[in-house]
Amino acid sequence: MGVEQMDCRNWDEDLYRDAILQEREALSRTVFRTAFAPNTNPNPNSDYIVTASSDGSIASYAISSCLAMGCGSGRSQNWLVAEPDFMIQGHDGPAYDVKFYDDSLLLSCGDDGRIRGWKWKEIIGSEAPVQGCKLKPVLDLVNPQHKGPWGALSPIPENNAIAVDPKSGSVYSAAGDSYAYCWDMEKCQVKMVFKGHSNYLHCIVSCNLSNQIITGSEDGTARIWDCKSGKCIQVIDPEKDEKSEESFPCVSCIALDSSESWLVCGKGQSLSLWNLPAREWVSRARAHAPVQDVLFDENQILAVGAEPLLTRLNMNGEILSRIQCAPQSAFSISLHPSGVTAVSGYGALVDIVSQFGSHFVHSAVEGYK
Repeated sequence: MGVEQMDCRNWDEDLYRDAILQEREALSRTVFRTAFAPNTNPNPNSDYIVTASSDGSIASYAISSCLAMGCGSGRSQNWLVAEPDFMIQGHDGPAYDVKFYDDSLLLSCGDDGRIRGWKWKEIIGSEAPVQGCKLKPVLDLVNPQHKGPWGALSPIPENNAIAVDPKSGSVYSAAGDSYAYCWDMEKCQVKMVFKGHSNYLHCIVSCNLSNQIITGSEDGTARIWDCKSGKCIQVIDPEKDEKSEESFPCVSCIALDSSESWLVCGKGQSLSLWNLPAREWVSRARAHAPVQDVLFDENQILAVGAEPLLTRLNMNGEILSRIQCAPQSAFSISLHPSGVTAVSGYGALVDIVSQFGSHFVHSAVEGYK
């Protein structure tokens, strides 16, 4: 009849249950952030991409190996599973962000309130097993706890995002206690705390040319901070002058252009563009779903969110293209110098797209075992 016969006498209930749980875990796992590794070779095929996932794992994948796999079957959603070159359990709880510091140190942050760092050369040169690697971090920073009544300590606040400024030797974190922290990389201690938001922080970027940082918060505002004094010098409310029946309180993502003159904020289904030298709002665009990550590609804007689309807009907020991508809900966009884009999100899916809209590979990434 074309159906395999099953011998009930060999039925293993525990094995079946474990298989179901692993399948469900794989389907619900999320890649919260991807980052292309630094490489002097302009050919993206020789590069690596690093992922931070909801199971706490930090993994690197050779793009050449991913390209050799092809694209899999998008219609049937039989995604090909990419094999990592390196994987480590970076955090207890979800890992939310990865960044490279001075091209030599891979940094990650997560729900455990830690910022951890590994030497990139040791990762790509590691001969340890792909999974279960015990490579110890060379950096391990923990957010401070706050004292309450009778000496009680608060839980360690999570780190939702990080930004780096190698010139000043600083790493900035957007934390769950509504504060942003500036860490001294040499002394491995907090050297500045930025206080002013009324709810936890989602995102943070560093303005290295002006010695400022910009944060986005659940309180619905973005704030510009002076890193010398620690004071807030401007509050940006992306939807202050827009009347809407729906309320989207949080600033979920922000991005700076290379000149650090333009800022784009994602708040709910709205994208707003701001001219920082003039301190004024310039344009606004509406998306079909909440925006979850955004970045600049020269004089254009790329955005992803709670829909399987990569949207490209001009500086006037006009949509130039919308490209179907693998994750049904995308949390991260990364841009390679060659113009190749990586989109990642729900289902542990990573989609690598060319600047012309063709898909090099869309695959599922493995979780830590």
